[in-house]
Amino acid sequence: MPRADPVAQLGLDGVPAAELAQRWGVAQCRLFHRLDSTLNAIHELGAQGASAGSVVLAEQQTAGRGRDGRTWHSPQGGAWLGVLLRPVRAELAAMAVRVGLAVADAVDALLGRAETRLKWPNDVLLGDRKLGGILCEGRWHGDALLWLAIGVGVNVCNAIPAEVARQAVALMEWLPAVQRLDLLARLVPVLARGLASGEPLSERECAAFAARDWLHGRQLRAPAVGRARGLRPDGALLVDLGAATIAVREGHVELA
Repeated sequence: MPRADPVAQLGLDGVPAAELAQRWGVAQCRLFHRLDSTLNAIHELGAQGASAGSVVLAEQQTAGRGRDGRTWHSPQGGAWLGVLLRPVRAELAAMAVRVGLAVADAVDALLGRAETRLKWPNDVLLGDRKLGGILCEGRWHGDALLWLAIGVGVNVCNAIPAEVARQAVALMEWLPAVQRLDLLARLVPVLARGLASGEPLSERECAAFAARDWLHGRQLRAPAVGRARGLRPDGALLVDLGAATIAVREGHVELA
């Protein structure tokens, strides 16, 4: 199992793991006081043949990660989540968008209004500051997808370091009484049971993303010099270069 054994008596906001699994209708829910990364734990569960829908939660991550090797500050009070899926195919860029939509829906349900925005490829924003991030990693045997690990980090009740306070936000700034379970109860069942297809984005999902698309119309310097023009159904970013429009499947975004 992962870098540390799950703590049997550990509960999330006072609710033990077995009860969480039952509430959410998932195969299993493992809680850890401290992990290097919930994604690593999910990959280990996948290698052990764990059922799709298995969930890992950590009070803290010591080596939480984002795209391109970036680290994610993961102190106590945040929602640090990993979910194991076994889709028949994986459009990883589309899956990241799909997970982002699920996070945004869960946050907006708590707020009672549509406030969240999504920044391609994997950021969830609230008030133009980063609230959460998503990372999807697949494991293959040849051309066959064995499993997909979904990692989600959301700032809920955790302190935001002063040096990034202008760029990052915790949900408690908007909802002072919020608990992690308030968010996870709306998010985990959707991730564990509703995202297994791995198919390209539907017309409805594309429209939902367009309504929250923080980049749309902005001038970019990277991943290509041009203006952001939305997404393709495979999750690729469309960039208008002036003479042509290209689709970018991965890369780091820099505004011009």
